[in-house]
Amino acid sequence: MATVLEMWSNLGSAMAGLMFAWAMFKQYFPPQLRKHVEAYVHKAVGYVYPYIHIKFPEFAGQRLERCEAYATIQNYLSASSTARAKRLKAESVKDSKSLVLSMDENEEVVDEFEGVKLRWSSHLIVSQNSPFSFYNSSDQRRYYSLTFHRSHRDLITGSYIKHVLEKGQATATNNRQRKLFTNNPGSDWHYYRATKWSHVTFKHPSTFDTLAMEPSKKREIMNDLLKFQRGKEYYERIGKAWKRGYLLYGPPGTGKSTMIAAMANFLNYDVYDLELTTVKNNTELRNLLIETSEKAIIVIEDIDCSLDLTGQRKTKKQEKEDDEEKADPVKKMMKGEERSKESKVTLSGLLNFIDGLWSACGGERIIVFTTNFVEKLDPALIRRGRMDKHIEMSYCCFESFKVLARNYLGVESHPLFTRVRQLLEETKMSPADVAESLMPKSDEEDKEACLEGLIEALEKAKEDARKKSEEEEEAAAAAAAKATAAGAKVEKEGQKKSSEGDQENGGTGCAKEVK
Repeated sequence: MATVLEMWSNLGSAMAGLMFAWAMFKQYFPPQLRKHVEAYVHKAVGYVYPYIHIKFPEFAGQRLERCEAYATIQNYLSASSTARAKRLKAESVKDSKSLVLSMDENEEVVDEFEGVKLRWSSHLIVSQNSPFSFYNSSDQRRYYSLTFHRSHRDLITGSYIKHVLEKGQATATNNRQRKLFTNNPGSDWHYYRATKWSHVTFKHPSTFDTLAMEPSKKREIMNDLLKFQRGKEYYERIGKAWKRGYLLYGPPGTGKSTMIAAMANFLNYDVYDLELTTVKNNTELRNLLIETSEKAIIVIEDIDCSLDLTGQRKTKKQEKEDDEEKADPVKKMMKGEERSKESKVTLSGLLNFIDGLWSACGGERIIVFTTNFVEKLDPALIRRGRMDKHIEMSYCCFESFKVLARNYLGVESHPLFTRVRQLLEETKMSPADVAESLMPKSDEEDKEACLEGLIEALEKAKEDARKKSEEEEEAAAAAAAKATAAGAKVEKEGQKKSSEGDQENGGTGCAKEVK
């Protein structure tokens, strides 16, 4: 017993001596030499210490930006740490649907990968001094540490870390809230902490189940979206950027915006609503593309109205105005001030945005154009390869009506459906107008009253279409009659002039003969 006590006493004295020597070394040894000594000490310890540590700090860089790897590891460990760690902390992470549970500081959990055990630990460093900075800095630095035996270096640095990042990103995707972005004007990009995109939480309730469209057409679109979402390896194999373009065209009120919301909810993607009129030039457009995230739908609505993207050459009138501006410096300056306020995004810049070299920066993006008048768009803008799938959003058919009746009234069938079907085949009404007629306006209105109101609206639309057709026919007939009368008048005047000319020629001839 005495021997054991003596041994512990000697060990304690040795440790105290080492601590004292280390304190003296840190205090009085020259810093230049101290670095060399510490390097050799670490190297010597490395020969006998069999474990490797990898550090993943929360913040990095001069601006102390949050590391994506730290957040991804936090998401990965949230499941295992909740089940195994003894001390947890709950955080409300931005853009997450719920609280995120993670290991508390100085806590450790054991993970296993392909039969190899390794340890994750969470650490907190409190800085003694917090220097003044214009950026958001903190005197508390957190980091995760991964510890494993050096014999498993290749497995951990290769397969395991890749596995952690993939699982962490998948967890973040499942837990995150979808966002709806809009682009900020380029003049606001340079303010402190300014961003190119602003966002709100995307809460649109539209789904393919509630979308008023033929079931076969919906299934076709859904299958196409799933094929794209799962096609990363396929796109890499064929050498094409992982993106897909959709052109939604049709009359107003046919559900183009609702279709976009249904696509976003179906794929769990963010939506970027790009307003082209606030983009100054092609460079800003390219910068906006770079700032979009993966798993995103980039939308340009009513593209035929956004900018002049016809790609046509200047007209003679425009060329004449340019010549006048060159001759008149004052007019040129006034014109320049007006044009400086307008967007200088060109058709070429937009085409490069869609499928140029810069479009490959990132992946898993869907680009959607909407228009009411597809014939106005330049063919180069909507060709296959840019807008891969053209979807016509047409007027309400009977299948679409049944979806709306189920959504708004909760009915699958009704005796009045026969009359509705007949009227829908005879007249054109948008799904938005049908939905408005089906929506109860008071608590007293029942299902039958709503259906009767729809029938009345359809009959009125049919009658209006008939009257408009008759008016157009009458106007066309009047225009044709007017054109015929004008032609007859011109012909009559021509004959009269011809007759007068013959008389003049005849009189001149007689005079010559008398002479």
